[in-house]
Amino acid sequence: MKKFGIYTLDALDVTGKTVLVRVDINEPIDREKDAVTDDTRIRGCVPTLRELRDRGAKVVVLAHQGSDIEYKNFYTLRPHVKVLSALLGSEVRFISDVCGPAAQSAIRGLQNGEVLLLDNVRFMSEEQTLFERSLKLTHAQQAQTLVVRTLAPLADCFVCDAFAAAHRDQPTLCGFEQLLPSAMGRLFEKEYSVISSLMEAPARPCVFVLGGAKIADAFMMMETVLGRGIADRVLTGGLVANILLAAGGVDIGAASRGFIEKQGYASFLESAKPILEKYRNQIVLPVDLAYTVDGKRAEAPCTALPGGQMLVDIGRGTAAQYADIIMGAKTAFVNGPMGIFEKPETEFGTKAIWQALADTDGYTVVGGGDSVTATNKYGLADKMGYICTGGGALIRFLTGEELPVVRALRHAAQAFPLD
Repeated sequence: MKKFGIYTLDALDVTGKTVLVRVDINEPIDREKDAVTDDTRIRGCVPTLRELRDRGAKVVVLAHQGSDIEYKNFYTLRPHVKVLSALLGSEVRFISDVCGPAAQSAIRGLQNGEVLLLDNVRFMSEEQTLFERSLKLTHAQQAQTLVVRTLAPLADCFVCDAFAAAHRDQPTLCGFEQLLPSAMGRLFEKEYSVISSLMEAPARPCVFVLGGAKIADAFMMMETVLGRGIADRVLTGGLVANILLAAGGVDIGAASRGFIEKQGYASFLESAKPILEKYRNQIVLPVDLAYTVDGKRAEAPCTALPGGQMLVDIGRGTAAQYADIIMGAKTAFVNGPMGIFEKPETEFGTKAIWQALADTDGYTVVGGGDSVTATNKYGLADKMGYICTGGGALIRFLTGEELPVVRALRHAAQAFPLD
């Protein structure tokens, strides 16, 4: 069976077969306790792993942990195996190796229905983003990297369930599809389906809430969803709103403007102007913002913002306005918090918007790491329509770009027909 030109798990005969499964279980880690502190992404891949296990496959799981830019953030997947075993209800084996002799021996020794988790693939230089950006290997070249050419001969097929990493162009994501029959996992299939529906035919009114500090991604998404008529309105918060306000002539103060410049976002002050001009009736800006004085919250209208204080949250008036719009929406999508939600004095805006998303009768989609963290912090996961594990992949998908992993999986569907 195919969807979007990609095989699903239904197309694979996995009984007694060795199946490589690439997942994204990159989670917050407490290094002192050697423990995972959030299991959202791990939970997401469990249905695929459980199905493969129950169908009698020999399951080999590949995953990464830690930032792919800063090597010091890399960490072993040892803590994940405890969580994964508990969620699957059966033991998951773990080995501190990726593709060396120990890993190869462990794979060869698997029995039907057993699950083995290999260690962090980003311990391999070829899996790091610096490697990806510098060499720009084709998918055919990725198939010749050490990790792929070593593990592929040990497997019968490949499953990618890592939608959250689908924007990456790396060997364990795009290389195996060149050598093995391949399919997408249940999480990948679900996320792709939900986001495709959001793009193609959202129930209206369709509202996008864009905040946070990933400015380039937010602006890219904003232009796409407004330009393609996907969003009826875009509500803004966080650094995204501060830049738009400044671009529109609002004096956000020296402190906030200085922060924008320090972060290298000054160019967006100019590029935001034509966006505001073109979509002035659809982009909704804050009417008031919050700042702190001696650790206490204070608010001011956008017509009289303090010059020497960092603007760190939307104000109560804005939160009420945004909540009303969300309550009237048939589809609401959120990516990025309204401010620094990690602190009690600056979380009001984010908490209020998330509560509105939970209370509305419309279909709500939460995307991105910080958005998922906020959802879990406020205990609202079961009130949302869908929580997407992907951040960067989601944003790239919403811009209409074909994701590298999608391209690789489509190639496999052509190269290794399973019909």
